[in-house]
Amino acid sequence: MHPNLQVLDRNQSRRSFLKTGLSLSVAGAAAPLAMNLAALSEAAAASSALTASDDYKAIVCVFMYGGNDYANTLIPFDAPSHAAYTGFRSNLAIDLPFLSDTLLKPSTPLANSRQYALAPELSSLIPIFDAGKMSVILNVGTLVQPTTKAQFTSASVPLPPKLFSHNDQQSYWQSSNPEGATSGWGGRMGDLFQSSNSKAAFTCIGLGGNAVYLTGKYTSQYQLSESGSVQINGIKSALFGSAACQAALSKMIVTPSTHLLEQEYIKTTARSIDAHDQVSLALSKINPLTTSFPLANSLGNQLQVVAKLIASRSSLGVKRQVFFVSLGGFDNHTALTKYHPGLMQLVGDAMSSFYKATQELGVSDQVSTFTASDFGRTLLSNSDGSDHGWGSMHFVMGGAVKGQKFIGSAPVIANSGPDDVGQGRLLPSISVDQVASTLATWFGVSAQDQLSILPNLKNFSQKDLGFFV
Repeated sequence: MHPNLQVLDRNQSRRSFLKTGLSLSVAGAAAPLAMNLAALSEAAAASSALTASDDYKAIVCVFMYGGNDYANTLIPFDAPSHAAYTGFRSNLAIDLPFLSDTLLKPSTPLANSRQYALAPELSSLIPIFDAGKMSVILNVGTLVQPTTKAQFTSASVPLPPKLFSHNDQQSYWQSSNPEGATSGWGGRMGDLFQSSNSKAAFTCIGLGGNAVYLTGKYTSQYQLSESGSVQINGIKSALFGSAACQAALSKMIVTPSTHLLEQEYIKTTARSIDAHDQVSLALSKINPLTTSFPLANSLGNQLQVVAKLIASRSSLGVKRQVFFVSLGGFDNHTALTKYHPGLMQLVGDAMSSFYKATQELGVSDQVSTFTASDFGRTLLSNSDGSDHGWGSMHFVMGGAVKGQKFIGSAPVIANSGPDDVGQGRLLPSISVDQVASTLATWFGVSAQDQLSILPNLKNFSQKDLGFFV
């Protein structure tokens, strides 16, 4: 067991119970507050070996909720492949003339002269790819173990439960468990490093809503909005126009109690107030970013806050951080050509601005960003949309990325071909666990600890995909 976890293990049962109780005690519209409070239940931990002043690293997950359509995100460009792609989705296909500006030119060409282009709306990512700071991961998805088409057909190997289900596959991507999971692999990495952060509450930070990805066995996520830290209403300004009400509320929520649960709730409430003050103060001290972020772009707003938090890393006393941002709207069973291009524009512009911000801050080598989604979708069109799938195409971006590459092999474009399970639903050739392991290695997680963070990793002979320098 990692030394940082030995001390934490003694308080696991008690704190797990208290976290659950606190989350259930404040429901409905107050749920984000409840998660903020639970996120601040810190446990004592051993000193970390991370002492270098510049030893900072952050992982940023960009999650696309709804199941992103892989075939109109990374489009086959060579003539035979594009013809096959168009044949399967003629009413959804993007014509070659619109793809010339987003043709990817990898440092090592794909086998059989295969070529891909990004969706036209992702053009802002091309300079990052060409600069060797972004790579494309081909056909990645949830797996329990390496799985062939024959094994899938004969049901001779274990598969992720409830394939093609939104909630379960979102959870499996983030945690290696279906809906109902209590911890994710981002949070489990946070468990190992929270003691290296003098303010452990800021180890795992979510701006895209409550996500199991950021919750560890001992570490919970600290949630912010896309505008920054959210204060508890009525304790910093007049409540109902009354200073007396404000004072009464402020006193009431921090007054000690003899009841165990009430006292824990009061303690975490006080820490929440303190955390808000710390974040607000830290953000007020940084120089304004000169990098411009896109307007009317929720994902861009979230990533801008992430950039500001990274700029505040010294004030916040952190050396390792895991972030989660998200964008919804990708369940395009209909009107894919109407909505998907706009979603791609939001993703491309937001990620491009974020990378430029990390360059401005001088931390591009210390921040790695990757995309994720519930699943891919069918290659075959469903009227004017696509149905739930499995494997998909994703990006990894950052100064430490061994970029301008394709990770993995290009799947055959087919319906019930060797690389799909019907309707062009890709059978993943790369596991989420392998992507997570590669990120974890870069982050500083030992090979032994990765086996506890990623329960399926032991089933894969190749664990590190090699997309870092």
